[in-house]
Amino acid sequence: MGTAPLTAENLGFRYAGTPVLHGVNLRVEPASMLAVTGPNGSGKSTLLHLLAGVVRPSEGVVRRAPATRVALLPQRTGDIDALPLTVAECVRIGTFTPSRLLPRRTRQDRAATADVMDRLEIAHLARRRLRELSGGQRQRTLLAQAFVQQADVYVLDEPTAALDTRTRRHVHDLLRDRVRAGAAVIIASHDHDEASLAAHTLTLGTATPNPPAGR
Repeated sequence: MGTAPLTAENLGFRYAGTPVLHGVNLRVEPASMLAVTGPNGSGKSTLLHLLAGVVRPSEGVVRRAPATRVALLPQRTGDIDALPLTVAECVRIGTFTPSRLLPRRTRQDRAATADVMDRLEIAHLARRRLRELSGGQRQRTLLAQAFVQQADVYVLDEPTAALDTRTRRHVHDLLRDRVRAGAAVIIASHDHDEASLAAHTLTLGTATPNPPAGR
């Protein structure tokens, strides 16, 4: 077994002194998908933010292999409407990296952006402002921004919430493509069919926690 791009050991988090997560262990392997399930309030979104490094754990540790690139799609994204961005500009942000924030975009960047926008059927919205979009259109735009990234780990919180059946299929195809290309994918989902896409499942809010994924 090779080096896992992301692991968590005895992970816990408290919010205003109240435990949200406790004793979570997982190991995510390359070319694999992990579904995080559980009822509302079980800490799914918190766990994904911990894994992506957005917040720090109250206990335990998240380990990422050196140079591991993580792409995060959070569940709550309403604040993005305040940004004066077009759909195309928002998706292109996904091609930026810490070492390459402002340089000229490459042919590969342009091709990847065009491909993911076509597959999520938002190419015709390229010049629309984010604040002009419907909820489903905005979700597809943010998905495109996540998928266009050349990430080692994709962390997606309820990626197909409020999307129609046709678009859900497109998203699921993209998830499978990223796994086949060698990436690790972590999704939080309430949907049984969507969770069944994953080879491993971590269910939060149960009396007996699941063993670490990938073992």
